[in-house]
Order: sequence, then structure tokens, then C-alpha cells
Amino acid sequence: AAAAAAAAAAPAAVTDSAAAAFEHMSPAVGAVKVLTEVVRRSKSSTIQGLVAELQEASDLLRRTSDSVAVASACDHFIHFVTKTNKECADASFDVLKQRLVERGNRFTVKSESSLGDIGALGAPFVRDGCVVMTHALSRVVLAILLAASRQGTRFEVICTESRPDNLGYVMAQRLRKHNIPVTIVCDAAAGHFMNRVDIVVVGAEAIVENGGIINKIGTYQLSVMAHALKKPFYVAAESFKFTRLYPLTQTDFPQKTFAPDAHTPPAGCEDIAAALPVADYTPPSYITLLFTEISVLAPSAVSDELIRLYY
Repeated sequence: AAAAAAAAAAPAAVTDSAAAAFEHMSPAVGAVKVLTEVVRRSKSSTIQGLVAELQEASDLLRRTSDSVAVASACDHFIHFVTKTNKECADASFDVLKQRLVERGNRFTVKSESSLGDIGALGAPFVRDGCVVMTHALSRVVLAILLAASRQGTRFEVICTESRPDNLGYVMAQRLRKHNIPVTIVCDAAAGHFMNRVDIVVVGAEAIVENGGIINKIGTYQLSVMAHALKKPFYVAAESFKFTRLYPLTQTDFPQKTFAPDAHTPPAGCEDIAAALPVADYTPPSYITLLFTEISVLAPSAVSDELIRLYY
């Protein structure tokens, strides 16, 4: 019965909700909205059946997104389901489902407000007259830069192209829309321009247990260059991206690659193999501070926050 309910409810909720949810918000928030909808539509009468439905929906979400944050959000949500079940042992199953839906909706609202909180915490680190380098596209980094601009801080931004999907251009367009001076540089030129840079600010797909991050490919090399030239390297991300991974190398986390058509080789080189990883791992030793809605954290504080989240 649980398997039949999962087969009926989970794909339906994902199909109906995923496209809209992922189009206009963080993929992780979209995942939570989808899982909340699975709970709302569930016909299961037991916690075991509900968890089975959520696990099926979670597996589908993981397959349809390259984001490590989606996997982390799914893990958080399912953990919360089992935790809530223990806390509400005397409540009816319908009351439990209602509380889960309410919590999922509150999470969505809180995640949107967290952008403003992180923007307010990070903006003072953008000094008047400074040059900021960023990589790829991050709503949280954008929130910090817009908050600094609204406070009257004058600064310039250097965006890396962030190939192969060129998300740096999207970031640059959004900054230009708000009249923030911005320049695009090719990824290979980041070291050339690093001497001009005062701070580097990037987002994160996931913040791992040791305080390092998983983010768009190219982030790691920026952190190494910033460290070598003694430039502060800041990471901005919501706390729901804290995840129970502990990578030590570039192969110690789920590996995904861009589709082959994301890369266009020169004529005559089409038969040469191309490696197109989506993300890389930046160790905590290269990170100066993490900006989250909880607080401004040192990388060493992440493990304590994970304990609070899961235990």
C-alpha cells in the first residue's frame, strides 16, 4: 500500500510543482516546496508510508538537479519528518501531516527573508572604493552587493565568465541593472586580475562538515589564488545548505558533469575527450568567513551548527 501510494503521489507532486518551483527560487527551496506538496497530497495513513513517498520524490529530485543543495534539503526534510514524528508521538497522523506542511511553508518564507539577513550581515565587508571578484551566479552574493550599494558604498565588481554555462554573464547583467560597475573576465584571467581585487565573494551549493564548500567549478582555483595573494575569500549561503558531507579531495562528493553539448571544441578537435565537472570542493583553509542568516561564521563553527540541526 505504501509503495502504491508513493508511486501515485510523489511523481504527481513533483511533475506539477517542480518546474515552477525551480524556475524562480533556489533549487533547494524548490525541493522543499515539492516535498511539502507531497506531504499535503499524501493518501498514506502511516509514517512509514509517508516517508516512502518522500524518499521516492527525493530520489526523483536528485536525478533532475545537479545541485548538491537539493540533496541536502531533501535530507533535512526527511530528517525533520522522523524527528517530528517522535516529538508528536501522541498526536494523530493528520495533525502530524499538518505540522509538516506548516513547517515546510515556514521554511520557504524564512529562506526568502534570509537573503535580506545575509545581505545586511555581509554588506559592511564591502568597503567604499573596493573591487569585488565573484564567480558564477549566486542570489545570496547578489543580495550582499545590492545591500552595500543601497547603503551608498561605491565599489566595482569583476565577474568571471563561469564557463561552460556562462552564468557570470547573468550575474553581470543583474548587477548592471542596478547600476553597479561590473566587468566580465574570462576564467583563465582571474589570476591576472587578482592583484586588483580587494575581496572575493562566492556562493555555495553546499557547506560541508569541516567548513569547506562545494560550489560551481572554478571556485577552488579562485580560493587558491586569493589565499596566495592574501585576499579575503568570503562565502555567502543560507544555513539550509549545511550538509553532512566530509570531502577531503575533489572526488569525495557526488560527481556530476555538464552535458557534452555545453562545450564546443575547435574544428578538428571534436573527437578529443572533454572533462566537464559541474562543481569542485574548496577546503576550509582557503575560506576567510561564511556569511549565513545565522551569523558570520568561521569555517570551524560549521560542525557545531550541523549538530544543532540534526540532533
